[in-house]
Amino acid sequence: MDFDKDPDHIFVKIVGNICFMALIFVAGACGYGSLALTISGGHLAAGVSSLYKQGAGRGACFQIRCKDSKLCSSKGTKVTLTDLNHNNQTDFVLTSRAFMAMANKGKGQDVLKLGIVDVEYKRIHCEYKNRNLAIRVEESSQKPYYLAIKLLYQGGQTEIVAIDVAQVGSSNWSFMTRNYGAVWDSSRIPNADWKIGVIYDSGVQITDIAQEGCSPCGIGDEQDQEQSIFIGAKL
Repeated sequence: MDFDKDPDHIFVKIVGNICFMALIFVAGACGYGSLALTISGGHLAAGVSSLYKQGAGRGACFQIRCKDSKLCSSKGTKVTLTDLNHNNQTDFVLTSRAFMAMANKGKGQDVLKLGIVDVEYKRIHCEYKNRNLAIRVEESSQKPYYLAIKLLYQGGQTEIVAIDVAQVGSSNWSFMTRNYGAVWDSSRIPNADWKIGVIYDSGVQITDIAQEGCSPCGIGDEQDQEQSIFIGAKL
């Protein structure tokens, strides 16, 4: 995808800066754990609170390029947000693999030596080919009183802001609460044969892109559009 000729023109390039961290964010604030290593080929990022959005921004994808054209390509690299950057001196902290991926051929180590670089970045939609939105039952769950789940492979350019659960065929819905990052939990759970540690396929692949200026959608002057998606994952 060309950074300047992206047909999704609603995305705005933002100027900022980043640094790199040699260690992968295995135990990040999003709660992905070792599963983070399977996301985006290890091209991971920690973002400042305005990007992390108290956990709602976890799993978001960004295209980032450094502004030094002698060292860096115009294409840049794609990263997935998997952690919170507590240091507000930079917008992102990237894994070394992602940091080097911004470089022109043969210039990866030169870029890495800089440590901190000025960048342009924009949010893009996430693509997980042949993968649906998945639900993992966390080890902290205690059947039948408490259920904690983790959401994986959230595609598109979307943010999950609420989750309700119900028994199949029932209209008695109970809400779940974001515990942290990608982990949601509830003590008001339907009776189901779910198993700890198992990843369940939702059967839904999210490909939507968040819209800006939704007045044509019939929602007045709202800037964001919330949609409900009913997912029938059998737990």
